[in-house]
Amino acid sequence: MSRFVPRAAALAVASVFFAGAAATSTVFAADAPRAENPYLSQADAAARSARVSNVAYVLNFTLTGKESFSGTTTVQFDLKDKDQPLTLDLDKATIRKLTVNGKEVQPQYNKWFITLAAADLTAGRNTVSVEYECLHSTNGEGLHRMVDPVDGRVYTYSHFEPAAAHQMFAVFDQPDLKATYQVNVTAPADWTVASTTRETKVEDAGASKHWTFPVSKILSPYNFSMHAGPYKVWEDKSGKYPMRLFARQSVAPQIQPEEWFKYTKQGLAWFDDYFGIPYQYEKYDQLLVPDFLYGAMENAGAVTFAERGFMHKDKMTASQRHDLASVIMHEMAHQWFGDLVTMQWWNGLWLNESFASFMGTLATAEATEFKNGWQYFYTQGKARAYVSDEQVTTHPIEVPVPSTANAFDNIDAITYSKGASTLKQLRHLLGEETFRKGVHNYLVKYQYKNAKLDDFIGSLGDAAGRDLSQWTKDWLYQPGVNTITANYSCAGGKINSFNLQQTASAQYPVLREQRVQVALMDKQMKVGKVVAVTYKGANTEVPELKGAACPDLVYPNYQDWGFAKAKLDKHSFASARKSLSKVEDPLLRAMLWQSLWDGVRDGELPLNEFVQAVLNNAPAEKDYVVLGDVLTKTTQAKAYLDKMNPDAAYSRKTAAALEQMTWKGAQSSEGDFQRRWIGQYVAFATTPEAQKRLAGLLDGSVKVNGLNVSQDLRWTIIEHLNAVGYKGGDALLAAEQAKDKSDTGEAAALAATVARPDAKVKEEWIAKIGDTQSKLPFSRLRTAMESMYPASQTRLAEQTAAERLAQLPVLDKAAGPVFMRTYATRMIPASCTADSVARLAAAAEQDKELSAGTRRALLVTHQEDARCVTIRKALTVPLS
Repeated sequence: MSRFVPRAAALAVASVFFAGAAATSTVFAADAPRAENPYLSQADAAARSARVSNVAYVLNFTLTGKESFSGTTTVQFDLKDKDQPLTLDLDKATIRKLTVNGKEVQPQYNKWFITLAAADLTAGRNTVSVEYECLHSTNGEGLHRMVDPVDGRVYTYSHFEPAAAHQMFAVFDQPDLKATYQVNVTAPADWTVASTTRETKVEDAGASKHWTFPVSKILSPYNFSMHAGPYKVWEDKSGKYPMRLFARQSVAPQIQPEEWFKYTKQGLAWFDDYFGIPYQYEKYDQLLVPDFLYGAMENAGAVTFAERGFMHKDKMTASQRHDLASVIMHEMAHQWFGDLVTMQWWNGLWLNESFASFMGTLATAEATEFKNGWQYFYTQGKARAYVSDEQVTTHPIEVPVPSTANAFDNIDAITYSKGASTLKQLRHLLGEETFRKGVHNYLVKYQYKNAKLDDFIGSLGDAAGRDLSQWTKDWLYQPGVNTITANYSCAGGKINSFNLQQTASAQYPVLREQRVQVALMDKQMKVGKVVAVTYKGANTEVPELKGAACPDLVYPNYQDWGFAKAKLDKHSFASARKSLSKVEDPLLRAMLWQSLWDGVRDGELPLNEFVQAVLNNAPAEKDYVVLGDVLTKTTQAKAYLDKMNPDAAYSRKTAAALEQMTWKGAQSSEGDFQRRWIGQYVAFATTPEAQKRLAGLLDGSVKVNGLNVSQDLRWTIIEHLNAVGYKGGDALLAAEQAKDKSDTGEAAALAATVARPDAKVKEEWIAKIGDTQSKLPFSRLRTAMESMYPASQTRLAEQTAAERLAQLPVLDKAAGPVFMRTYATRMIPASCTADSVARLAAAAEQDKELSAGTRRALLVTHQEDARCVTIRKALTVPLS
């Protein structure tokens, strides 16, 4: 699955691993009855899988396009014993009939699972049939239903990760009870139905059609899927495997199918070759679906993608094409690592995602035109992982997951990008071909089965002929990021001593082994000598560098082999600030920018000096990826200033300078660079002159040579003008909404409305968000939460701060985890003041019973608010 936004850690349970020892096998008792709640505990799952095997489903669905659907699940399975009852998961259904081994029985059902009486079961083969009716979901889980506002057509799609298959059919909803699935669907005649397999028969049935699908290969429930609606379908049979692409009819003009098929074909060929095991699911479908919770999902043979990330009303930029290619590759890697071989329980989900992130980036860099794929990975993912690993809520890469309620607690940048980075550096440590051999052997040995971390590490260790237990303990069961620094001295213009110094935080003092490259650079910022070093412990001597010319800058993680925060020595830090634009290597330039930004976040480099470095260097930046990263960091810098005091003389001066820089960039560039600069100009446009210019872009009175003011750009401008309180912004919004009736237009209009600096609007939407009985689709509530308080509205946000903090524990108990993932990361107030920090500390002290994810968000908000105060203190300009 391609990630959406960071999620949280089960801190109390995970603390067992913080002390250091790797996980050992656990024996689960099966005697206690299953808890009466919506979630499945690991203990109950283990007890059930110890008794159940050889599972096969026949699934019949009747879809009408209305708000509910009906189905019949027939599940056959072997049961080891009939000593105890057995549970079958089914969420919030109306059961019409339950038959167990040919006998109709009265359901014992609590709206979460059916309890099958021991007396009705048999030791050996069992058959259970459940006829039921369910409401479609509107929150992106289960079988989601959406009515297209443009043409009234109804679309459905399924999403089950981590454990939502039972929202659609009766199932043993856990990853280690793999099964086959035979599907039959009756749907409106103009609908197309897609599933894991390709249909074998479609029969007319009056106003409907009946679709029959063959028995699938063995899959975990969360990897199975079924999608239905009047989708537009493109096909491509030019490769080894037939490919299809699905999208809603109304958004079809926004799709560029040739790009999808190009990357998909490239990826399938590359993965077949790399893994040495052919793709197993015969056809490759990809579906763009609305209201999707995440980026994409690796359903076997039928991958789903969020529309919002991959629909464009203008020609795709290089960055957008890269994102498309990398997400296609990420989900494709899962077809082997996740679908073919699946983790036993959700504590192994990190390995699925880390491996897919690593392999997806490797495939993007080697199979597509994006040879700079690792540069994108560094700027878009790895840098965030460094931040996450320094936060108070850091956690080991692998942590316990007590129940399905906690399955996504730790799906964050540590899971995705740190995990991928550890695999990348392990590949350097073992050697590329050794790593590849270990992966191949693992997939061959465990295909169509479930596996654990020890199985994967064992396969790599066997291939390398070395014991990886210490590496596993240090990297996977210990949290925190290490810092490496070059410590050297020179005499007579030559290095006479050189060592790498590794440090760790006092809380997590582990020192790790990894292999990096050390690069020496001269005054012209030319890379001279480069040495590969395997370091461990506090100090590692590098004798190969003795006698080399004394450098002007040393970078201790050249080409980004390792996962470590590279802290520049004092002389190198000064050189980087002075001569950054001279560095030729784009990845190295990006990493040096990161070192400067680390200095800001650590309170060592004044924010105003970083901004000046941007103003001095960004206009000359010729690498598209580096420019995007620098502008992203500059956006964060401006957000800090907006929170601190947007009306201060320095803040106003900086805002004007950033406006001028980005406007000039838009005027003097073309193509993708122009679109990057104009997008940033819109974000920085706060002065009256700039706001008027944006309005002129909308009405055509202001033109930029070569710039297409697309529908996407128009909505971006309108949302920004409304957020800054532009006079006439509401009229611009109303006019645009009248022209764009699409659901993306509706969402953009909502974002613009909620973003207005209007206390009444804020109160109205806070009430809607806090209504747990709201009939609004979650996608709309999420849009409102994400748009509610931009950084420039910190003072306005203070008016509802107490109310939102008071809502937090109430909503945490009443709303589900899907809702709280957004609420907790978007609606907790922080205003970069000592009082705000104290308020958050008090809430953290008081609200200790919050769910793991919500509490984590609260703790991170508190820590980052304190960091903002530290950054403010480090400023060398007044902000009064």
